[in-house]
Amino acid sequence: MHHSKNDYWAGRAISPISISEDMDITDLVDNVFDCMGYNAKRLAEACHLFKTMIDENSSVCLTLAGAMSPVGMGGAIIKMIEKGFIDWIVTTGANTYHDMHFAYGLPVHQGSFTADDNDLADADVVRIYDVFIDMQRTLIAQDKIIQTLTQKAFDNGDFSKKFGTAHYYRTLGKGVEETAKHPERSFIAAASKNDCPVFVPAFADSSVGMGTSYLPIIACARSGREKLHPIDFVDPSPTMDVLESAAIVHNSMIEDIPRGVLEVGGGVPKNFLQQTGPTISQILGMECPGENYVIQLTIDRPDTGGLSGATINEGKSWGKIPRAGEGNVVPYIDATIGVPVIFAYALSNCKPRKLKRYGSKLPEMTQELIKAALKVVKN
Repeated sequence: MHHSKNDYWAGRAISPISISEDMDITDLVDNVFDCMGYNAKRLAEACHLFKTMIDENSSVCLTLAGAMSPVGMGGAIIKMIEKGFIDWIVTTGANTYHDMHFAYGLPVHQGSFTADDNDLADADVVRIYDVFIDMQRTLIAQDKIIQTLTQKAFDNGDFSKKFGTAHYYRTLGKGVEETAKHPERSFIAAASKNDCPVFVPAFADSSVGMGTSYLPIIACARSGREKLHPIDFVDPSPTMDVLESAAIVHNSMIEDIPRGVLEVGGGVPKNFLQQTGPTISQILGMECPGENYVIQLTIDRPDTGGLSGATINEGKSWGKIPRAGEGNVVPYIDATIGVPVIFAYALSNCKPRKLKRYGSKLPEMTQELIKAALKVVKN
């Protein structure tokens, strides 16, 4: 908050916080965090900004880095998709892979970060900090499920035309919906069912990418060949991902609705979403102001040159946001604490929205973008 010379004292006076026995999430955010300073205040600002995005019918994207699904974050995301509070998602392959364990009832347990990793390896236990996953019963089983679902979709001709990761995950989510014991526990299945596109721009960098790499080998075995053939590959197109994600942003410009993003961590998902503005302006030659509202939950520093810690305001110089210092907030807080608070606040304070159903509109919106770009090329 920038003050002119005379209004340094315009901010609320700070008092010892008031905590009561019957507080709910709204009380906690509005009457505790918002009355404080530091990251408590930033978290309250994030809750209010997320509410603004929803209330103004913004096109809302969730970017999800790292491995948040192994600790159960998927459940909160499912709720946000169903309420229409999240319209599209950009995430890592890891989050989509571990998400599916819950749908199929594969073991994921709380463990200990002090465990001996050599002992864990001997016992076939895989560790993500304090989460334990079973190598055979969970990972190997999950790999087989992904291969089976992908192979079936491949045989059905679902990947015969050029496609991006949103199409791949829509197809995989449908497979989870049809074959899992508890599809309601998977955010991939919920996204597919509710027409919310999921982009995984670093598709190869995950167990899902690893799993699909096996399919051309299966094709060779089936046909008695020893050489891989390009026709056997399940290969989401990076170009399609860039165009389709830019098309969602372009569409919100045509419909004259704001664009908002909640960035959980940084990494590839953060950059992939934030490059949509520069794709439209820098590459396709059309005006695009970038994201109107940005919340990033991170614990990364800006002074080491990493994208994950880069401030949102820095994005102004790249054409990623309309104005530095406006419409964005960065709580420096662990996402496992911040995200449930923001989502719970939204559920308590926002009315459900009509689903935007970007998934089935992607081909049409991408064509709109191409047509607009062609006009620029002709000129």
